[in-house]
Amino acid sequence: MSVPVRAHVIGNVAIDETISVSTMPEAGASILGREETFDLGGKGANQAVVMARTGLPTTLVAAVGADFRARTIRDQLAPEPVEATLITLADRSSDFSIIFTTPDGENAIVTTTDSAGSLSPAEAIAAIGAATAGDLMVLQGNLSETTTRSLLDEARHRGLVTAFNPSPLRPCFTGFWPLIDIAFLNRGEAQSLTGSSDMAATDRLLQSGVRHVVLTLGGEGAMLASRGTAIAAIPAVVTRAIDTTGAGDTFMAVALASAALRDVELDIRAIGHAASASALTVSRRGTRSAFPTSDELQAILAR
Repeated sequence: MSVPVRAHVIGNVAIDETISVSTMPEAGASILGREETFDLGGKGANQAVVMARTGLPTTLVAAVGADFRARTIRDQLAPEPVEATLITLADRSSDFSIIFTTPDGENAIVTTTDSAGSLSPAEAIAAIGAATAGDLMVLQGNLSETTTRSLLDEARHRGLVTAFNPSPLRPCFTGFWPLIDIAFLNRGEAQSLTGSSDMAATDRLLQSGVRHVVLTLGGEGAMLASRGTAIAAIPAVVTRAIDTTGAGDTFMAVALASAALRDVELDIRAIGHAASASALTVSRRGTRSAFPTSDELQAILAR
């Protein structure tokens, strides 16, 4: 009997405070807002929670401080099917995000990275000691350059499959591509990191060593580019967007889980599943509370 693939998500965990505003604030302006949700968030935690809800065995490795937010984080992770390894950094503050949302569903996010950015390579690598060849390592842009590079090098040494979402953007990411198997980017991120757009951007990333590139295009859907195959266009699922917070994390998590659970390379079916799941997320307010439930994800993955 084969050992199931496990996903190891190493990233940030945060508390998300969502504030509804009529328009995005401008420099020097004071505007009125209304608190909508106070929820578990952080790109690492978001992706880990959604992947675990699909039924894929998932571990989350993240740093927290020794403060009230860390207690809230632990309480909110407790009912989730994810195996959480939270590394306490006594001299740091747990990360949090302030999210502004407008009536059309768009958002702007300010995130602190005091804990995530302080996670050392040794601490991160030690926490994934059980990872074996073929497992997934999932990373985002909240860790330090040194820790991210060390994890990618370790993944290559162990034969892990690496998936990377370069958000928040940093210039150093351009040197990571030879160590990344699967890249998930939106149109703006691709333009910033490659100097090209759409198909030209995916081509540059494939030439840089990435095996699969997923480019999300908002309401236009997504593109899947893989070595040696034609680029596939996957349409968006039509829905009424209320809050786009966590939609990209849902998309990436479900795409990876769909392929891993079927023991196949990333394919069009996985991207279709991801589009359906993210459509549910944007139709609800909040972060974790907006993610598809385990039952909803099982129904999507059965399609």
